[in-house]
Amino acid sequence: MDKMSNTFSFFTLLLVHLLVFLLDGHDKTLRLAVADSSNVSVYIVYLGERRHNDPKLVTDSHHDMLTNLMGSKELAKESMVYSYRHCFSGFAAKLTASQAQQLSGKNKNLKGICLVVLDERLEWPESKAFRDEGLGEIPSGWKGFCQSGDQFSAAKHCNKKLIGARWFVDGLLAEIGRSVNLTRLGTARGGAPRARLAIYKVCWKLSGGLCASADILKAFDEAIKDGVHVLTLSIAAASLPLYSEVDGRDAIAIGSFHAIARGITVVCGAGNDGPSPQTVKNTAPWIITVAASTMDRAYPTQITLGNNKTFQGQSIYTGKEEGFTGVFYPADGGPDATAGVCEGLTLSPNLVAGKVVLCFTTVSSPIVTQRAALLVRAAGGVGVIVSKPPNDITARCRSFPCAEVDYEVGTQILFYIRSARHPVVKLSPPPTLVGKAVPAKIAEFSSRGPNTVAASVLKPDIAAPGVQIIAATSALDTSAEEGFTMLSGTSMATPHIAGIVALLRALHADWSPAAIRSALTTTAWTSDPYGVPIFAEGDPHKLADPFDFGGGIANPNGAACPGLVYDMDETDYINYLCSMEYNNSAISRLTGKPVMCPKTVSILDVNLPSITIPYLRNSTTLTRTVTNVGSTNSIYHVIVEPPTGTIVLVNPLY
Repeated sequence: MDKMSNTFSFFTLLLVHLLVFLLDGHDKTLRLAVADSSNVSVYIVYLGERRHNDPKLVTDSHHDMLTNLMGSKELAKESMVYSYRHCFSGFAAKLTASQAQQLSGKNKNLKGICLVVLDERLEWPESKAFRDEGLGEIPSGWKGFCQSGDQFSAAKHCNKKLIGARWFVDGLLAEIGRSVNLTRLGTARGGAPRARLAIYKVCWKLSGGLCASADILKAFDEAIKDGVHVLTLSIAAASLPLYSEVDGRDAIAIGSFHAIARGITVVCGAGNDGPSPQTVKNTAPWIITVAASTMDRAYPTQITLGNNKTFQGQSIYTGKEEGFTGVFYPADGGPDATAGVCEGLTLSPNLVAGKVVLCFTTVSSPIVTQRAALLVRAAGGVGVIVSKPPNDITARCRSFPCAEVDYEVGTQILFYIRSARHPVVKLSPPPTLVGKAVPAKIAEFSSRGPNTVAASVLKPDIAAPGVQIIAATSALDTSAEEGFTMLSGTSMATPHIAGIVALLRALHADWSPAAIRSALTTTAWTSDPYGVPIFAEGDPHKLADPFDFGGGIANPNGAACPGLVYDMDETDYINYLCSMEYNNSAISRLTGKPVMCPKTVSILDVNLPSITIPYLRNSTTLTRTVTNVGSTNSIYHVIVEPPTGTIVLVNPLY
């Protein structure tokens, strides 16, 4: 350790025990499982910014550190899982608990658990979404490559669109000690059709989904080294409270700081724990944090009864209209009063064959509808109507007729079934309605502010469509049709913003990540494009505010010409860290340079594109600096709509 203390003079070591992340389905919320530390586990040693330009020297220093611990170069190399050597310094190694204690015992600052999330929904690369027609040669600045894997051929699947594909699993294998099925490698298209894609797969389909922090850190290191311009991270950790931005247990913040320092914009999901307040994740001020909104479209299914009454339901059913058929409510077919509950349908083929089944549920999830459709089809039925609480997410029933209705409509249909001698119904495939008739809302599941780490930093930053998003998917996905499926979550909203960021960067190559975030948030819609107010789903249903959607719903065209931007660089972020009263050594480790915080620095003066003043009493004064990115001779006048009960004075006014 004496040798290493000279090499890393500005850094305190940060030793972190590996966490294995468990994904709960496609909503990308994480549960955490910590391995038994009495046996060999994977630990991460984070050393901050690297001190050598030669990656080999960085790795050699890591081996030296382990050799000093283990007494043998051979054992050190066997123990090493990853060396993080390109853009920051650190390593992941297999250690016993006592070895970790020996390493950490030489520095009191060795502490913490590293929570890192770097994920793309890696779907099928043969999708039409990833064809490279019309694209030129791969940019000369690209330093990455495509890595073949099980059911993925670099020669076959990579092209001038998908220019990079890597997978990282060694950390997970070292931690759990069992094989991983590598059959989900692929990619998903973002919002910039001519952008090149590089995919770094770090999550694996085990126990509902596993991501190892060692693999994720390696992906950060490699992606930055490869020369990416935008990083999109579509997972948010489920645990509360959140950790500080200099704490190794929030390595999303640490990894993204290293990216931002190199001009790479980082876009993260806000999480899917809404509508409760103070649930927003990924709150570091250098990250663009994305909430999820609905879109201005709906899929109304017309339900026609035999008495000529019509009702509207919702569904995504792509088959043909079957005409009138019998309709049946299972609880009327026997003594079991619960037979009509959708989650546990009890169906007799003799009663159901050739008929549409009506059922009721108190669960709003579309999964209930999909499972009910499978049960009805298996019993010989030809359709299902599910009466349920309202929900923004509509079930996908593919080629099987289905419709979701509220309790009022469901009750009216039930009354008709019980009153008619031969009740019949017709389900019509839904058209797609787009426009003013379908106002956009903030999705109920989208995590909300205020920011629990720093209440003066508004989070989320921006909202984008994240409900019922058509996404390319694997050919192994049984719910997909022709390589596409529909998914919901802030993990779907995040790539929308990443796509806009790519377009803005192509248009304004000299803009910093902070300038891009400012352009997005200051031009966003706070009412939808048709002038209809934006509401936030939840209980109660309410008008959306900045804690729901940040600046508003993203307006790509407006963001291209914002006029003024609130720019920030590494110095601004250091001032933020100082204002949070983090110690100098922790900030120095993160930034890779010696930092001495000034005695007085206010978080209210951090040059954010928003002003959030918690617990305002009497008056306060703060500053902002704006940069003109519009016409050279532009003149700007300040117009303020102060919050209720406040007076805002601005100097200068223009």
